[in-house]
Amino acid sequence: MRRERLRDPLLDLGLWGLLCTPVLLRLDPNDGGSWGQVVTGVVVLGVAVACCRALPLVSLALAVALSLATSPELFTAPYVLALVVLGYLAGRRQQHTRAALALFAAVAVLGFALVPLSDGNVSQGFTVVLVLALAIVAPWLTGRYVRQYARLVRTGWELAARMEREQAAVADRERLRERSRIAGDMHDSLGHDLALIALRAAALEVDPGLGARQQAAAGELRVAAADATARLRDIIGVLRTGDEEEPGGAPTTPVGETVEEVVERAAASGLRVELTATGPGGGTPPMVDRAVHRLVVESLTNASKHAPGAPIRVALERADGALTVSVSNGPVTRAAGDPRSRRSPAAVSGRAGAGRSGAPTDPRAGTSGVVPGRAPTEQAARAGGPSGRVGDRPAGAVSGGTGLVGLDERVRLAGGRLSHGQDGVGGFAVRAVLPLEPGVAAAGPPASTGAAAAPTSVRERDLARREVRRGLAQAIWIPLTLVATLGLVMLLFGLWTQSRSFLDRDDYVSLRVGDPLSADAERLPPHPLDGPPADAPAEPPGMDRCLYYRATMTAAVPVYRLCLVDGRLADKALVG
Repeated sequence: MRRERLRDPLLDLGLWGLLCTPVLLRLDPNDGGSWGQVVTGVVVLGVAVACCRALPLVSLALAVALSLATSPELFTAPYVLALVVLGYLAGRRQQHTRAALALFAAVAVLGFALVPLSDGNVSQGFTVVLVLALAIVAPWLTGRYVRQYARLVRTGWELAARMEREQAAVADRERLRERSRIAGDMHDSLGHDLALIALRAAALEVDPGLGARQQAAAGELRVAAADATARLRDIIGVLRTGDEEEPGGAPTTPVGETVEEVVERAAASGLRVELTATGPGGGTPPMVDRAVHRLVVESLTNASKHAPGAPIRVALERADGALTVSVSNGPVTRAAGDPRSRRSPAAVSGRAGAGRSGAPTDPRAGTSGVVPGRAPTEQAARAGGPSGRVGDRPAGAVSGGTGLVGLDERVRLAGGRLSHGQDGVGGFAVRAVLPLEPGVAAAGPPASTGAAAAPTSVRERDLARREVRRGLAQAIWIPLTLVATLGLVMLLFGLWTQSRSFLDRDDYVSLRVGDPLSADAERLPPHPLDGPPADAPAEPPGMDRCLYYRATMTAAVPVYRLCLVDGRLADKALVG
């Protein structure tokens, strides 16, 4: 920190000494200068260097003022180095360009305004503009380019650091997401098993062959299984929060059993379920096999909760390179007086909202961790036990709202399509179409092919690159354009001034010695030359004055010489 505090003052002191060196050399009193000019230059340059970091344009303006005070043409040997260095630093340190452009315009206007005050001609103004373009604007543009290049480098390092942070965040998020998927698969499998345990316990609870003590134990087992399912659903629901809408990656492997084994186990637990399979046999891709297993398990578990006692049909159909899986249940039939008969599955589905497909869904849109306390028969349905904790629990009370969402994602990852809804006869159906060939998507609406928006880091990098290219183009082409424009203007101005001093040959021949003549005569051009050309012969003796005019528009020689005595033409000649 201390070293950094000392560095800037030392650099400024060295810059001041560098800029003062030409002043001390060129304005030495021994070489015709004056001590006042030396002291003024050194002091003003010291002020310019002192405020160069905070007010770089003020420093440049002070250097311009010193140069114009020394020479109205702006180009002076003592201060040209100061103009170049302070112009570069102004471009390097000044953020905005509007004030700098205003300063350049003011210097150009001032250069032409000083022409009549310094008894000069218009070419003096063009000299000011030329020096302004080469000694001030060009270094300023170079400083602007260096500033933008440094910004590009700084932006690149910032983007690299940001990408590292984002990569670490993405890795952490992916790890958490994968853990959530594993927990979800565990939940689906355990929820299904707990539902079957509860169903078997409910059947034992109403089995007349058991004693009251055994029936009570079976009822406690059923309640414990239902409570365990609810707690499992709560825990997994916390893990799934915020991750459902960010699908990605392959799902974890479900339990290693076939659809036939799942259906047989569900039937052994008391569900009225049947399986039908049509079409040619054959294997299925692993992703499709896992998706089918998940769909059947999820659908059977939800049906055991939301449609207890209803027949369930599982259908597998192979045709045209696709596997169609559908799980449907019939309408629920309840005994008169059962309080649950006043709530139909359709009524409950109205509260469950819409699934991913946008269509209203059945309450089975919850996770597979539903309350499995519904008995497979009406007697078991009414056997809620003394506490009524399971039998009186409202349908869908523990639904997490992610069952069909997870199914839809699982099927989509396998390349298929999922549909679900009422089947028109009071039941509910879940249907999926999955491809039998890996990498081939099932027929359906095409996915969006719109190009993804470029990341923010890429846009910022491209913007910085464009600014650097623009700065480089400005640093090269703007000075060249200014010089070319200034040269063209000076050429046109020179041609115009030459035309104002050109004497036509016929007019020259018509002039006679002794004719009254003056510089503003109508037969003469309005502006004679400033003097005779080099190597011109001496003027005749006794003449009051001699006027010189161009004999051609483009060449400097020869010229016409008209000498006057007492306002009359005394001699004329072609010289040069």
